[in-house]
Amino acid sequence: MNTAITENEEEILLREDADGVVTLTLNRPAQYNGLSEEMLAKLSQQLTQIADDSSVHCVVLAARGKAFCAGHDLKQMRANPDKDYYQSLFSDCGRMMRKIVELPVPVIARVQGIATAAGCQLVASCDLAVAADSATFAVSGINLGLFCSTPAVALSRNVSRKRAFEMLFTGKFIDSETAVEWGLINRAVPVDRLDGAVKELTDSICAKSRVPVRVGKEMFYHQLGMELDEAYAFAAEKMACNMMSEDACEGIDSFIERRKPTWKGC
Repeated sequence: MNTAITENEEEILLREDADGVVTLTLNRPAQYNGLSEEMLAKLSQQLTQIADDSSVHCVVLAARGKAFCAGHDLKQMRANPDKDYYQSLFSDCGRMMRKIVELPVPVIARVQGIATAAGCQLVASCDLAVAADSATFAVSGINLGLFCSTPAVALSRNVSRKRAFEMLFTGKFIDSETAVEWGLINRAVPVDRLDGAVKELTDSICAKSRVPVRVGKEMFYHQLGMELDEAYAFAAEKMACNMMSEDACEGIDSFIERRKPTWKGC
């Protein structure tokens, strides 16, 4: 196990590497893990580094404290009342969220507490999400006179249109059970089982060949914006290329021969 960022209260983002899994932990518990300029920069930096690391199988995004993430740092925002500043801040946030989607490996949100506004956007941007059954979710900017426009982008791509609209225009919180039902998260478990539920997912992903995982994530998101005919043509090309990989051959041969595959990741 390697801790790439020293775990102390001065570090706002912690990183831990273990067996192909990178865990990034938001570490501003007193500020409810708000997405300050500095936090966005740290997250973006780490995601860029991970994208170039072929040893990483998956990423877990976690947080310390009562909140997973309460969104943008409102005090920092009010201290900089300038449109250009806000445009830059929200653009930086959007780029960081896109990096999660564009990362070649799955990203799992481990949600132990509230996730509001851009914090809910962060959960929606992850590929998978597991939450404590006590966690709650909202895009509540409208209660403060501010429509959650950027969180709406990720939210509306995870839950149905009417449910996203309801969350965005009422600002009301939903519980974890509702978040599962609506498709915002994959599952909700008692908080003492949260790490086990996340590990179940990471173990499953790490047991797979890197090739289809990396090919598959890129393919999955790319085809979502295509028309049906285009999507099938794109998928056929991707699958044909995947079939030419050594791991695909090994996987099929091992199935035919009824043995465990030996992945080479190439």
